[in-house]
Amino acid sequence: MTSRMSCVVILSLLLAVLLSGVATAHHNMSAVYDFNDRVTLTGTLIKFDWRNPHMEIVVDAKREAGEIESWKGEGPAPLFFKSRDVEKTDFGKAIGKTMTIEMSRARDGSRSGLLRNITMPDGKMVSLCPQNC
Repeated sequence: MTSRMSCVVILSLLLAVLLSGVATAHHNMSAVYDFNDRVTLTGTLIKFDWRNPHMEIVVDAKREAGEIESWKGEGPAPLFFKSRDVEKTDFGKAIGKTMTIEMSRARDGSRSGLLRNITMPDGKMVSLCPQNC
């Protein structure tokens, strides 16, 4: 093997190792979200970001003391929703309307979380996790 080929092989292996670490960190959701700390919010869908690898929504919800708080929820990729007959247009039509979301809260205490269930304005419920989650 030539020294140039050796360099290419070594760099390829190094890149593979580095990228596998990024993928592992990215999918270690329990480090970011507390699955035992759930919050259910009803509020107005303000915006959504329909893109891979995870879609996001922002809901303005009225809390116990009456104040309005913006909460951001992270969900699966758009393809997940499409497999459950929920399209980008469904979220577009829901802007400014009331929906209910259930999330596992972020460990950092921010007003964000990993979406578990969404009840769309038309009443359709979309479960984003396996049974008994």
